[in-house]
Amino acid sequence: MAVEPILTELEDIVGHHFADPALLGEAVTHASFSGGNASIGDYERLEFLGDRVLSLVVAELLMSRFPEAREGDLSFRHVALVRNETLTKIAREIGLGRFLKLSRGEEKNGGRDNPATLEDAMEAVIAALFLDGGLEVAENFITKHWTEPMLTVTAPPKDNKNLLQEWALGAGKSLPAYRVIGREGPDHEPLFTMEVDVVGLAPAVGEGPSKRSAEQAAAGALLEWISAATEGDTDDG
Repeated sequence: MAVEPILTELEDIVGHHFADPALLGEAVTHASFSGGNASIGDYERLEFLGDRVLSLVVAELLMSRFPEAREGDLSFRHVALVRNETLTKIAREIGLGRFLKLSRGEEKNGGRDNPATLEDAMEAVIAALFLDGGLEVAENFITKHWTEPMLTVTAPPKDNKNLLQEWALGAGKSLPAYRVIGREGPDHEPLFTMEVDVVGLAPAVGEGPSKRSAEQAAAGALLEWISAATEGDTDDG
């Protein structure tokens, strides 16, 4: 199968010429582009795989680069490198937005520079590289674009999800579990509702324009409840 002319440029950018060009085309296709045509694949399934590939490769990079670092420091650095902001930053650096296949409405609404769209497509491209060329090809791309951010992370960030995980582990509880309980709005402006559950606590709910942001909001809501409950116990004491 011939590569679409515009995608040959993207192949040069990612450093791999695809044996199956359809994979790369799917990786840059937004759900809105199909117009309900089930035969046109989009990047949602690839995004799922790309997230896991990125996580594995970044973990290996961190282990190699920081051989003396403790698990906690590695975990914090890992969070910084696979979080939404880093994915969006790298997607913009390689000009990924230019190659996205969007509906007219999605494009009109700024879809080519929408952070949620860019981060999802970036993960999908990583998955396409992995499926077409194997782990080495995906690793080469990630190493090239994630090494500089890795070396500039000086203060590992603590976001709500990470803080909640720390609290749960410190309290001897299982890790927080997240699930989607609602999705509203059009494709170009979705609103996700996520629920987070920690055994022994009432679930908390959060909303956001992406699953990740909704997870952060849910974790923040549960942390606020934990903080208030802790202060109440202290006052009672």
